[in-house]
Amino acid sequence: MPELIVGRQRWPVAAGSNLLDALNAQGLNVPYSCRAGSCHVCLVRCVRGEPHDRNPAALDNLKRAEGWRLACQCEVQDDLEVAVFDPATDGVPAQVQASDWLSASVLRLRLVPQRPLRYQAGQHVVLWTATGVARPYSLASLPQEDRWLEFHLDCRQPGAFVDQARNMAVGDTIRLGELRGGALHYDPDWQDQPLWLLASGTGLAPLYGVLREALSQGHHGEIRLLHVAHDTDEHYLRDALQALQIDHANLRVDMLTPADMPEALRRLRVQSRRTMALACGGTTAVESFARQLFMAGLPRSQLLADVFVAHV
Repeated sequence: MPELIVGRQRWPVAAGSNLLDALNAQGLNVPYSCRAGSCHVCLVRCVRGEPHDRNPAALDNLKRAEGWRLACQCEVQDDLEVAVFDPATDGVPAQVQASDWLSASVLRLRLVPQRPLRYQAGQHVVLWTATGVARPYSLASLPQEDRWLEFHLDCRQPGAFVDQARNMAVGDTIRLGELRGGALHYDPDWQDQPLWLLASGTGLAPLYGVLREALSQGHHGEIRLLHVAHDTDEHYLRDALQALQIDHANLRVDMLTPADMPEALRRLRVQSRRTMALACGGTTAVESFARQLFMAGLPRSQLLADVFVAHV
């Protein structure tokens, strides 16, 4: 039976055990969110030995060369010594510059990191509270225009991270973990192609960044943005989006509720097979977006999607 070692702790585990489960069963409290290799919250570093990695492509080569692995994707086969991610030493400190409510349920956090963070619109980063609670959030800011990192937190349901975020004040410290590029991004080669952005809830955050990136690069194809919120009061970027729509004739913004969504999606027609579509939000909404886009004639390779996974 292989042994798992973390610091001074050493204990036997069954061969084939999931590394994340084995660590947490021992009380290490390694955080996680998606368990699919996307969020990167459960990073650990292999000190000695090598687990079986079911999804090696989930980490870039540099991270892998440094010994980092995603615990949720690894199985313990032989003796293995790991070091868990320590935000105090491995994370980048950032101060809360602003904390305000964009709607009754969406909290906006603006953070200023101790050193500049190089990122692109559509990426997400793991945020760690002072008590060690971690959660990945998409960036809504734009690096060349904003002096801060902006995040939109859906606080409708209780959760370990959002419960603490509600009480954060200007000057509080959060640590930044792994920066991750999801499926969402803007490619300058798309400039003359129709661009559709479909969001539900705070899935709007990364697409707002992508939209601003496209406009800043002079995108001259049609841009259509659909935002589905659980009620009309939760179209939390209504004013900002309407201002952009006034300034850019090629931008159309539609704000929908779940009752409006089926008919609005049925009316979608792909006029150009060069259309690019980006979708983000909860599983049900993204699946609905994808299904209707395929029925409307969009090639599967031209839909990029990120799914938000609920986790307390």
